[in-house]
Amino acid sequence: MSVVVDLMREMITNACVNDGTVSSGHEERSVQTLQEFLGVNGQVYEPMPGRQSLVYRVRGSDPGAPSLALVPHLDVVPANPDMWSVDPFAATVEDGWVLGRGALDMLNVTAAMAVAVKPYLTGEKKPRGDLVFAAVADEESGGRHGAQYLVEEHWEVVHADYLLTEVAYPPLTGPQGQMIPISVGEKGAFWTILRTVGVPGHGSAPYGVDNALETMSAALNGIFTTDPPVSITDEWREFVEAAGLEAGLAERLLDPDQVDAAIDEIAAGDPTFARYIHAATHLTVSPNRAIAGSKTNTIADRARAEVDIRALPGTSRRDIDVYLHKAMGSASDRVELDPVMDMEATFSERPSHLWEVITDSVEQIEGHRRVMPAMMTVATDARFWRAKGTIAYGVGLFDDRMAFSEMLSLFHGNDERVSIASVEKTQRLYEEVLDRFGTEPT
Repeated sequence: MSVVVDLMREMITNACVNDGTVSSGHEERSVQTLQEFLGVNGQVYEPMPGRQSLVYRVRGSDPGAPSLALVPHLDVVPANPDMWSVDPFAATVEDGWVLGRGALDMLNVTAAMAVAVKPYLTGEKKPRGDLVFAAVADEESGGRHGAQYLVEEHWEVVHADYLLTEVAYPPLTGPQGQMIPISVGEKGAFWTILRTVGVPGHGSAPYGVDNALETMSAALNGIFTTDPPVSITDEWREFVEAAGLEAGLAERLLDPDQVDAAIDEIAAGDPTFARYIHAATHLTVSPNRAIAGSKTNTIADRARAEVDIRALPGTSRRDIDVYLHKAMGSASDRVELDPVMDMEATFSERPSHLWEVITDSVEQIEGHRRVMPAMMTVATDARFWRAKGTIAYGVGLFDDRMAFSEMLSLFHGNDERVSIASVEKTQRLYEEVLDRFGTEPT
């Protein structure tokens, strides 16, 4: 087994599971793993017990040269072992695959970055501009104890002109052949808690009683049955043009009046890709958790629902609140909106110096220069650096064993896996990128 695969597997077995609570994560386990592998002590930041991030900053030989940061995360989402064919934290190897929670999100890239950056940390190689490696905690719950903390409290350590992080997508086949997606931006996240209040009473006599759950049900029904608005971004146009879709279908995917029908058509054969297209072209509003009342035989005097809202560029918190009130209809007057997360969509310009470096590196490994911009429908730590003016992308390489849609279905899914060959190709990509970005002879 290669060094990069062994490192990834060890981090999978560390089980740095982030369930959203402050006491979860335990990223200190993988911080220890990385420091032992790298052989150099980095700066450890721990805003909460166990929530560690590991940072290295290597000074470049040219103070005027552009700086680059590699920012992977160490935490993973929970996994239900009853739904997996193997232990999700055993890093099982089967038929050239590594199965385990975090194999795709994003310990494959974390390991590849660590192997690629190691020669710069040990002094074997010297970067021309400053080079940052920041393996961070808490990405899976918004980054408050990881990337956000570092950017807000220790910007002097983690600042960079350019940044690489997630998401690494498998290739698509376009009109000219294989296309390598490069993540250039992400939707905004406007998580919101809905709250309703009622009057408690005995559950055996509900007639005429103000039940908080009934009000919440009406509000949620309005949200579920309201069609979200469509927005066709420049990034989506570039994605469709490069993806090699049938001409008529591509045209409809770029037409706000026809895109929903086109998505329905795609869903018949590839529901996962259809979900991605829908998310890339719509405001999405997904109530995912609800809690009400205190006991089975007591009328609910309060209810709350947690809603995951993802917005395309140009959407503000005010726009979200207006949309929710309209969708909830007559129930909206009795629903309190409690914002939990307010992050507008962020995108990075291209081409750029880093874009060209990635393209050259892809050509060296894959034998072609065909790259394409891709929009992430999820949030990543890149947004914190983009807010400071950093150009940030996500990229990786895959072999032909995993299709774009399959990767989407495995992200946070059961039997999450990545091929050994893909991890090793991604390591080569990051080694090429670092060398081409600016390496001085030692």
